[in-house]
Amino acid sequence: MCATTHWLGSASAQAVLERGGNAFDAAVAAAFVLHVVEPHLNGPGGDVTGVFATAGDPTPTVLVGQGPAPAGATIEHYRAEGLDLVPGAGALAAAVPGAVDAWLLLLRDHGTWELPDVLAFAIDYAEDGHAVSPRVADTIATMREMFTDHWPSSYEQWMPRGEAPREGDLVLLTAYAGTLRRLAAAATGDSREERIDAARHEWSHGFVAAAVDAFVRETHRHSSGTDHAGVITAADMAGFEATYEPATTVDFRGVTVAKTGPWGQGPVLLQALLVLGGFEDHELDPSTADGAHRVLEALKLALADRDAWYGDPEPGSGLEPPLDHLLSEEYAAARRALITDRASHEFRPGEVPGRTPYLPVLRTDDPADDGAAGAGEPTVSVSGRTRGDTCHVDVVDRWGNMVAATPSGGWLQSSPTIPELGFCLGTRLQMTWLDEDSPSALRPGRRPRTTLTPTLLLRDGVPVSALGTPGGDQQDQWQLVYLLRTLVGGWTPQQAIDAPTLHTSSMPGSFWPRHWTPGGAVVEDRLGEDVIAELERRGHVVTRAGDWALGRLSAVTRDAATGQLGAAANPRGAQGYAVGR
Repeated sequence: MCATTHWLGSASAQAVLERGGNAFDAAVAAAFVLHVVEPHLNGPGGDVTGVFATAGDPTPTVLVGQGPAPAGATIEHYRAEGLDLVPGAGALAAAVPGAVDAWLLLLRDHGTWELPDVLAFAIDYAEDGHAVSPRVADTIATMREMFTDHWPSSYEQWMPRGEAPREGDLVLLTAYAGTLRRLAAAATGDSREERIDAARHEWSHGFVAAAVDAFVRETHRHSSGTDHAGVITAADMAGFEATYEPATTVDFRGVTVAKTGPWGQGPVLLQALLVLGGFEDHELDPSTADGAHRVLEALKLALADRDAWYGDPEPGSGLEPPLDHLLSEEYAAARRALITDRASHEFRPGEVPGRTPYLPVLRTDDPADDGAAGAGEPTVSVSGRTRGDTCHVDVVDRWGNMVAATPSGGWLQSSPTIPELGFCLGTRLQMTWLDEDSPSALRPGRRPRTTLTPTLLLRDGVPVSALGTPGGDQQDQWQLVYLLRTLVGGWTPQQAIDAPTLHTSSMPGSFWPRHWTPGGAVVEDRLGEDVIAELERRGHVVTRAGDWALGRLSAVTRDAATGQLGAAANPRGAQGYAVGR
C-alpha cells in the first residue's frame, strides 16, 4: 500500500510494488515523479527527511537528506549584503541539495531495483509530458512578474509560449529529463551498489555540481527585493553525503512514536505528546473546545522550546539541544502545569538547568497577510505572496518494510531555474537566524533546523504505521491532532485525516519573514460554531481557514498480528491518493 500527495506519485509507487519491487524501490520512484508533477512543492534541488524500518530490522531509522549550509554561508557575509534575515527566495537561501543523494542512498542500501528502472517513471512524465495541476498553473501565474523581470531562465522553462500554462495543459520538463537520463547513464559498475554510487558521484562531483557552481555566481533577485549572488560551490556539493541516524522516540498510550532529532522539528510532536499524556482520554478530543484548547496550548509550549533550544550546532559549542531534559516526564509535568483555561499570548520556552533559552526576535504578523491561514511553507516574491509547500510519501510492502518521507524545497518559485539542469535550488537556509547566539544560527557546514518531520509508529517494537504531511510549521501540529484521534479516540486513519483540524500560529514562523500571531489559532470552519466561539472566549485569536483547508496527511498501516495493510490520504484539494491491494 502507498499514499502520497499526488495521484501520479502513488500510481508510480504502486506500479513498482506490483512488479515485485519493495517499499524502498517504490518510495524512490514516487519521489522522483513528485519532482516532476509537484514542482511548486519540491524539487531535486531541495531536501528530504525520512523515517523507516525494514522487515529484517524493525529499529526506526532516520534518513537524513537535509544538506548543510555552504562554506560561504556565514552570518558576516549575509550582514555585509545588507540582510537581517536569510531571504525566502534566491540562491542565498540554498542549503546544499540533499534530496537526490538521500533517495539514492536509500535505494542502494534497502531497495532491489536498478536506478534506470526506478527513474523511468519520472523520465517519462518529464520527457513526454503530464497534465499540469491547477496549483502548479496558479503558482506559475503568480510568479509571472518575477519570471519576466528577474528570472529569465524560469520564464523560458515555465512560460515557453509567453503565458502560464492552464490546468490540464501538457507540460514538458525536457531539461530535467535530460538530467535524469545522464544520472541513469552514469550508473555503471560491477555491482548494483557500485552503479548507484556512480550516479551519486556524478550528482555531487560531476555535471550537476559544475552547473550549480557556475549558475549561482551571477546575481539575481531575492525575496528581499535586492539582488545577490549565491555562495554554494561545487566543493560544497562534493562535500555532502546523505546519512542515517537513530530516531528519537517517546511512548504514548502504548505506542512508540519515532521522529528526527532536534536538528529538525520532530521532537515538537514528542514534547506535545508528553505534555498531553498527563490528561485523561476524554480531555483530549480535538473536536471539543476543551480538547482543542489543550492541544493549542501544548503546541505553543513545545514550539517555544523548538525556537529556544533546537538546532544543529557544533559539538562542544554549548548550544547543543538539551533533548534528554526536554523529553523527560518531569519536564513535561512542569510544562503541563502552565496550561490554564485561558489562551497564552506569550512566548514561553522552558527552563534548563545551567542554560539560558534563546529568545528570537518576535515580528508581529500582518493581519492583512493573505497567508495568515498558514497555507504551508511560504516563499515571497516581489510581485506578491506565493507559497511553496511540501510533499509526502508513505509506503508499506508485503514483507513489512515501511517508510515515511517528506520531500520539500527546490520549488519552482525558490530561485531561478538552472537551464542545463531543469531545476532550481532550495531555500532551507531561511530556517536559520543571523544571530550567533541562536542554536539554529546560520553556520557553515551545519544543517538548518528543518520543518520536515515524518513519523513512524511502533507497537511492541513492531512498525504499525508510517505517516506525515506537508505544511511547514504545521506538520507536527496536524500530526498531533491525527494521533490523538487515532491513538486516543479510536478513529480510523481516514476518519482522522478527513476530520476538521487546527493549529497555532503563536510562534515565530520558520519561514521568511518569520512573523508570529500572539495567541493565534487557525481552524477549519467545520470545527463548529460552538467550539470556535468558546476558543475565542478563552482568548484565542482565531482565523477561519475554510471548511477543507488545513492538514494534508497521508498514512499507511500494517496490522502486526494479521499482516493486513491499509492506507489513507488527504481529500483536500482532490490530489492526495492512497492505493494498494
